[in-house]
Amino acid sequence: MDSLALNYDSTAVLPDSCIYPIYGCMDSTAYNYNPSATIDDSSCVYPPATMVNLFFSEAAEGSSNNKYFEIYNPTNNPVNLDDYAFARVSNAPSTIGVYEYWVDFTSGAVILPNDVYIVAHPSSDATILAEADETYYSMSNGDDGFALVYGSNPGSPVGPTVGGYVIMDWIGDWDGDPGSGWAVAGVSAATKDHTLVRKCSVSQGNASWLSSAGTNTNDSEWEVLPQNDWTDIGQHATP
Repeated sequence: MDSLALNYDSTAVLPDSCIYPIYGCMDSTAYNYNPSATIDDSSCVYPPATMVNLFFSEAAEGSSNNKYFEIYNPTNNPVNLDDYAFARVSNAPSTIGVYEYWVDFTSGAVILPNDVYIVAHPSSDATILAEADETYYSMSNGDDGFALVYGSNPGSPVGPTVGGYVIMDWIGDWDGDPGSGWAVAGVSAATKDHTLVRKCSVSQGNASWLSSAGTNTNDSEWEVLPQNDWTDIGQHATP
């Protein structure tokens, strides 16, 4: 006879056994699935998707605000970027080896199979903005280290071991002020006033920037192009 019960009977004249709703997550694939729940309360918490081997395929530090970086999805499946982010430092990091700013991608952003995702300065040239998937003001001036990371924002800047995230790839690093920029393929300060394009032989990110940058054109994972060369933007060649 209780109107709050699931089996309330408006015609009843004597009380019997009321059954009350149990609120909770009713999706068995969620961490907090409640098999006893009778009403879903939208509280389901899901495990993160398996990390996909995304990597930086291009980065440009051009004249004025003509700056962008490009991420490549080498798989045959679309990848949702909600579990990924880019973390950066500005010039010399506050703490060596630790990011200063954690930046999530636009909620619901997706990289299509064998396609690229471009983050560009909002005041970039129209050629860049036509290819951009999202914009971000604080792009690198050549001496700001960026990392592609997998995991959740720790809430405050900490290293990957403490923070529980994975560094997947680098453009620069968080190990100190490189001067005007980092050398790449033997080119001094190549991360400034140049466009970097990942070699087609590279199939995954590199957790070591020194190894990725290399010391010459043979051992580097990058081709160094002149400033404002955006001929390869929006695509990435693979073997």
